[in-house]
Amino acid sequence: MRRFVMGDIHGAYPALLQCLTRSGFNYEADLLIQLGDIVDGYDESYCCVEELLKINNLICIKGNHDVWFLEFIQTGQHPKFWGHGGEATQLSYKRKTSRRRAIHYPKSFGIDLLPQDIPQSHRNFFLNQKSYHITEDNCLFVHAGFKPYLTLQQQGDNLYNDRSFWEEINKYRDGVIPEKFKVMQPYLQIYIGHSPTTKSGTDQPIHILNITNMDTGAAKGNNGRITIMDLDSKEYWQSDQVDHILYHR
Repeated sequence: MRRFVMGDIHGAYPALLQCLTRSGFNYEADLLIQLGDIVDGYDESYCCVEELLKINNLICIKGNHDVWFLEFIQTGQHPKFWGHGGEATQLSYKRKTSRRRAIHYPKSFGIDLLPQDIPQSHRNFFLNQKSYHITEDNCLFVHAGFKPYLTLQQQGDNLYNDRSFWEEINKYRDGVIPEKFKVMQPYLQIYIGHSPTTKSGTDQPIHILNITNMDTGAAKGNNGRITIMDLDSKEYWQSDQVDHILYHR
């Protein structure tokens, strides 16, 4: 079994397919650890979840955008009022509902999604996302980052919200984990998303200390890509630039 990690997706379904195809991912035999933010950005989040549900060995980490969508599923209220790319997620799911009801909604149409419009398999998918995952060979996977002096179990929503962690870690490139980040020390490798590497001038993964940032700018407007990496060989594959794919289909 090959083991893969994939960064943020943000509803970019064609780019997700490109990564899975180019890496030769085997849906039956291989393992995929996906680092969160599956929804929000482009308007094919529904298709992204459907595709991931086809994978036999799948571990999904919760991202902040996924947490917002789950709150809507559970309460009927979106905490960001469908902002931050949420409008596209709303449209993606409403479009599927409208097809069942023989109603057509154009992309620009203002609509209200209801929790009952979300298929049960998708509800379960978001309910079952993990805050973090640790492999047998002691690699750690989280969406965002950590507060320095807290244990992993004490981090709470820092694991999917804390962008200041990556900003701080960028100061350390000499191979020595700073003493204050004790939470990082036990792990062979740590994989994160959430903070686009395109903000640092590249659409490739960035490795600092024992951390690899896999968010290579798939969110709308970041001019980046989705990236998938083989955990053992460290070889990685990428989609085409997401904005280019979505705007030129």
